[in-house]
Amino acid sequence: MSKTLSTWTCAAALVLALSACGGSESSDPTFNVAVIGDSPYGIAYGDVAQYNANPAFISAVNADPSLSLALHVGDIHSGKEYCTEAYNIGVFNQWKSFKMPLVYVPGDNEWADCHKAKQGGGAYNATTAAIDYVTTNGGSYAKGDPLANLGLIRSIFFPAPGKSLGTSPMTVHSQALEYDVKTPADAQFVENVWFEKNGVMFVTINVPGGSNNNKDNWYGTPTQSNAQANEVATRTAANLRWLDTAFAQATTNKDIAVLIQIQADMWDQDGANKTHLTEYKQFIDKIATKTTAFAKPVLLINGDSHNYRSDNPLVPGAACVVEAPVAGVVGAALVAAKEAVACSDASVAIVAATYHTDVYGSSSATTDPYTNQPGGYNVPNFHRIVTHTNPANPMEYLKLTINPNANAANGSSAFGPFSWARVKP
Repeated sequence: MSKTLSTWTCAAALVLALSACGGSESSDPTFNVAVIGDSPYGIAYGDVAQYNANPAFISAVNADPSLSLALHVGDIHSGKEYCTEAYNIGVFNQWKSFKMPLVYVPGDNEWADCHKAKQGGGAYNATTAAIDYVTTNGGSYAKGDPLANLGLIRSIFFPAPGKSLGTSPMTVHSQALEYDVKTPADAQFVENVWFEKNGVMFVTINVPGGSNNNKDNWYGTPTQSNAQANEVATRTAANLRWLDTAFAQATTNKDIAVLIQIQADMWDQDGANKTHLTEYKQFIDKIATKTTAFAKPVLLINGDSHNYRSDNPLVPGAACVVEAPVAGVVGAALVAAKEAVACSDASVAIVAATYHTDVYGSSSATTDPYTNQPGGYNVPNFHRIVTHTNPANPMEYLKLTINPNANAANGSSAFGPFSWARVKP
């Protein structure tokens, strides 16, 4: 048995030993997590179909007695819906019915993209050199100002730093309470948390989809504002420090694995040039470096690009599966024809041509898209899952099983202590 696998097994044995000695863990350390992303979602302003279906969906999650935790990777409405206080409070009130702890990390649609006209913000007028704010139906909160909307999200969804959501909240470590006094600006990041369960480290960082809030100037102004530049720099630095903190804690506590929860699909072009993704490279570099040093399984779960995907983008040519859409159906109406197919399957071209394009192009790509160096990264103890969402389909969640005694090879539906399956209630 390899040294790495022995370490995993010993850590799992420690969990069981603690149980035998009256520790807090149950005799069976296996537990299940419901992972949700990009929901409730609407395809246009005023589309409340998923919002109205959300209570029943939550009830279906609650009905599975094996689930003990829920994770939401952000985007509580689509990029075609307004950012309003009433809507946010509505989702928050729906989430109160989760019977298990719920850990949420914000997505771009609820704050970073609120400035866009299609989300009720506004657009720069080159003739007047002023911003024409959306007034239809009241527009978005604070005229779509991203900083104000992030503050609103924090005030609603993170009212008690160090506590999760749900009717049975659990204690988590929040950056708002555990920041370095040398970097006091980190105290605002109440949404960045870490916690451990049965030897697994969970960590969230606020990384919005699209371009890390950097490449799309707020309101489409010719130059980026100081406020936006400062936001990106401050949050990015805080995120990187929080990853350092979580991995250091995982190493000290001899955790068997790490799970990273973010919104952004850092490899998804979404119809844009590769340069649109450059602000994500620092996160990928950090994760790659920390994962290599940790030498145990690290699982990243993100939303953002909507189509289910399971891969390891940190190993060139690694196996990959992606959900296959029905031919001829495009955009928001993509419908899964199969649970998943190999990324080299011809049907994947439909995804690339009509919806989202992965920067690697295919599972056989050998060039790192960020450094343009052959082989760029080579981190075999890493895996990534993109959660599914589609307003044209019933809502679903990813059922993630974590068994500290398991040492699965890095595959499309299992890795280390992790295994997963899509659930459509």
